[in-house]
Amino acid sequence: MGSATYDLVVIGSGPGGEKGAAQAAYFGKKVALVERATRLGGAVANTGVPGKAMRETALYLSGLRGRDLHGIRLHYDGTIAVDTFMHRGRVVRESLSEWVGTNLARHHVEIHRGVASFVDAHTVKVADGDTETLLRGETILIATGSRPIRPSTIPLDDPRIYDSDTILEMTRLPRSLTIIGGGTIGCEYACLFKVLGLDHVRVIGAGDRLLPFADLEIATMLQEAMASIGVELLMSQHGAEVDRSDGLTVVLQGGRRLEAEAVLVALGRRSNVEGLALERAGVRLNEHGQLEVNDRFQTNVPHIYAAGDVIGGLALSSTAMEEARMAMVNAFDLSYKAGIARYLPIGVWTIPELSMVGETEESLRSKRRPYVVGRCRYQHNPRGALIGERWGLLKLVFSVPEEQLLGAHMIGENACELIASGLVGMTMGATTATFIDTCFNYPSLSDMYKYATYDAMGNHQRGDCYRG
Repeated sequence: MGSATYDLVVIGSGPGGEKGAAQAAYFGKKVALVERATRLGGAVANTGVPGKAMRETALYLSGLRGRDLHGIRLHYDGTIAVDTFMHRGRVVRESLSEWVGTNLARHHVEIHRGVASFVDAHTVKVADGDTETLLRGETILIATGSRPIRPSTIPLDDPRIYDSDTILEMTRLPRSLTIIGGGTIGCEYACLFKVLGLDHVRVIGAGDRLLPFADLEIATMLQEAMASIGVELLMSQHGAEVDRSDGLTVVLQGGRRLEAEAVLVALGRRSNVEGLALERAGVRLNEHGQLEVNDRFQTNVPHIYAAGDVIGGLALSSTAMEEARMAMVNAFDLSYKAGIARYLPIGVWTIPELSMVGETEESLRSKRRPYVVGRCRYQHNPRGALIGERWGLLKLVFSVPEEQLLGAHMIGENACELIASGLVGMTMGATTATFIDTCFNYPSLSDMYKYATYDAMGNHQRGDCYRG
């Protein structure tokens, strides 16, 4: 059994593990990283981004982005082989794994392949077949990510039933798909498959609205947009079980039966902590099975840190990277970064996509904090009119009376890119004057920031604002 000593041992090569390892190594620390999967990059590289590639392929094949603007109707006839449809996702998956490996090699991070488990609070055993290696770390970062929740009531061993990991292994497109779960993943795949021309796509959501973390106005527009392309939304419902006795049928708690050729289970994700033998290191989990950390990302064992999905919250790669970098700043007293980013954006790659950062109207009303809203719709913007985006909206929320930007919310094409102006603005303390004084390209979607700001100023002047 071999052994080695490091300043830092990282468990997991997803966004948090990769960036945490590179961060420490950049500042001269000796770093080892353990990965059990055949590919580097974690869930985002192996299923997340390839899923986004499928979305782009679906949009291209369907001609949805054409929107009949040029008098030519493109229509996907449903005859493409699934292997061809999945091609771009596989190419991207391989590229991302290679990029992660290159980044770790550039920073001289030593990669150990195998399953990690704690021997004690400073020692991690890596088992790879008959080979075992002991890694001793003065500091340890757990970044093992998460995996789809697989309810025992749903027979996921059936080849017609998928989760967000196995959906990429689909061998043929079904004519109908029922999705159990109305969260981010469920909504993204519902849009993707409906755009591809499936006869019927249903989403079963337990809540009374989609995406409860999003601004209600934006989430409602998404719901309307999904319905407009033919997605059937069944809200305030629960999928109790899947009956396989005669075809494939999802049985709701109220007894309603929904037949489908395929089922996607998208009921959220749970932390990957099984097999780590955390008890040997004295590390505690919370009641949700997640690692508990303080504001420095330390577990209850001070030299063991954790970041990303394994500590809970929304499963966002960008957040995992930020948390892991900050954990390493704290662990090694690095001076380049004072604290975690004040504002963490959210992106949802539905059709249309949406993105947001900061406060919503609902959150500000719950705090009884005065605010004013400004809006600009894509169809009232020259570039938006050119591309024909029907559902596009930029919504800015400013404080009253200071007129400081508190939140930015978007739905429409390139929303996940365009949110950056609001994100940087909030980080820099932007006010209405920031956007009024900025000259944007014309015609451009970015110019909506100026006109949404004009709208907010007009609403404030007319007294059309929430006073708390």
